[in-house]
Amino acid sequence: MAEIQRPGALYRQVAAAIRDGIAGGEYPSGTPLPSESQLIDRYQVSRPTVRNAIAALRAEGLIEVIHGKGSFVRSAPVSSITVDRTVTRDCKGNFYAGFEAWKLLEEPSVSRSHTDSASAPLLELDEGEAVFVVDRLWEITGAGVRLAHRILIPFATAENTELAESPDTDPARAYAILAESGHELAWSERASARMPLPDERAALQLPDATPVLHTTRITYGRENRPLLLEELRTNGNLAQAAYRITATTPRQLAAVPD
Repeated sequence: MAEIQRPGALYRQVAAAIRDGIAGGEYPSGTPLPSESQLIDRYQVSRPTVRNAIAALRAEGLIEVIHGKGSFVRSAPVSSITVDRTVTRDCKGNFYAGFEAWKLLEEPSVSRSHTDSASAPLLELDEGEAVFVVDRLWEITGAGVRLAHRILIPFATAENTELAESPDTDPARAYAILAESGHELAWSERASARMPLPDERAALQLPDATPVLHTTRITYGRENRPLLLEELRTNGNLAQAAYRITATTPRQLAAVPD
């Protein structure tokens, strides 16, 4: 019997013991955990303690509970969807950024807002600067994987361009508009993973304990000035971001011609 020390939260100690069993191969991926009664006998704790331990491990994404069958060790997720994040441009000046292959589930939502403590540094603006916020919800055709896309367009960027009247212009077309206005565009992007906020989980239809793949893209123009800020969020268990990389100088990741 695994020794459970009484000081401290018992359910955390039980969860740690089970976690060690998973890491050590005692409970392989896809196999059921012992029943509640077996865990109670093994660790000499109450049923609520075992249930709280199982709930903690479920929240961590280590196990899944199947109604009527019990608790199972989750298999390590394998990314099956590739989200191409490369920007390309053809000889006619048209830009392509991967959106063309996705299905738009809703009409774009446009609102007016201001830069905050998160967006202002990325756009190299003061907090409180006016921006258009355009939200889109996409789906990867045939895969059922949803992608939430948000683009922040500073009023200063949109001024004297089509974006001032039509901020909900397709993102790739927005690139073309900026290029036509004299900007030599470049991009930088970072990707991270985190647990979703409640509204993200609902919009993306994420199962329990599923992380979000979150990418942040900045479009630069003249004098390396940030023009646009884009965020893309999707199922981090199923999707992976792919990039085409070219040998360029820092912050000069220019569009790759077709």
